[in-house]
Amino acid sequence: MMKPSMLRSLHSAATRGASHLSRRGYASEPVPERKVAVLGAAGGIGQPLSLLMKLSPLVSSLSLYDIAGTPGVAADVSHINTRSEVVGYQGEEQLGKALEGADVVIIPAGVPRKPGMTRDDLFNINAGIVKTLCTAISKYCPHALVNMISNPVNSTVPIAAEVFKKAGTYDEKRLFGVTTLDVVRAKTFYAGKANVPIDGVNVPVVGGHAGITILPLFSQATPKANLDDDVIKALTKRTQDGGTEVVEAKAGKGSATLSMAYAGALFADACLKGLNGVPDVVECSFVQSTVTELPFFASKVRLGKNGVEEVLGLGPLSDFEQQCLDSLKGELKSSIEKGIKFANQ
Repeated sequence: MMKPSMLRSLHSAATRGASHLSRRGYASEPVPERKVAVLGAAGGIGQPLSLLMKLSPLVSSLSLYDIAGTPGVAADVSHINTRSEVVGYQGEEQLGKALEGADVVIIPAGVPRKPGMTRDDLFNINAGIVKTLCTAISKYCPHALVNMISNPVNSTVPIAAEVFKKAGTYDEKRLFGVTTLDVVRAKTFYAGKANVPIDGVNVPVVGGHAGITILPLFSQATPKANLDDDVIKALTKRTQDGGTEVVEAKAGKGSATLSMAYAGALFADACLKGLNGVPDVVECSFVQSTVTELPFFASKVRLGKNGVEEVLGLGPLSDFEQQCLDSLKGELKSSIEKGIKFANQ
């Protein structure tokens, strides 16, 4: 059973962001009006993500879009007694309306992984969907912060960037690959092995968002715990294979939808806090970057009123992490290039 504390943590995190604003001298002003659009809202990630965004006090307007099934999801979610107004949109002819005026667009659209499928098997289907949705974003809400969940993120973020460049609307500060689930998993697995309270745990995760491109920096984890090298290696592998662990456990009936929705909602709330002027909002995300020689890379990012305020460096790495970093670059580079090639064909 899902702990009520999980929902409360999201709700209270967002409320803290809202209350922080009032403490900074905005006491007379309400929390700003913010429209969030979820594209793929009737899917396995989209439904729980829509629920979690409905619980966020930072959202005033929640726009739910999918090719089918959205009126039911919207009706269901709209009965929840929280701030946001909910509207459902169905079919491509309603996509523009769903997007108009959006501050944040979250994209969980696409097909999920099935057993035996690699993230590359997903590529052709999801890449086409992302291209269509991003073309609409460039037309109807070119200044929105775009949170890309659709896999393979290592390729779909570069696809989105190319679509926006062609449309003349690209702003690298406003495009994010959501890698928060890797961070959520790393924190959970680390807390279990280090035997520390999970609430205070932090683990940066860098690189990309698939297999060996996921690099948790356990040497920088807080609170510190002197874990053996073999434990760190096992934790790293488990974080990298977290998606597969869930796919196998669901025995062909789905992938990581609930934990992904939670992670997606956490990251969207962080983006909203940044837009609202809450200081020192730092999350890991896959963004345009000069941290390595690769054009896109996940690392810690400071979020603010323009989206990315600062892409932070990797910090000191252990020998093991440096080896992992060196070996992931080839695969990440080819995934990025594959996305760029697809967008331009």
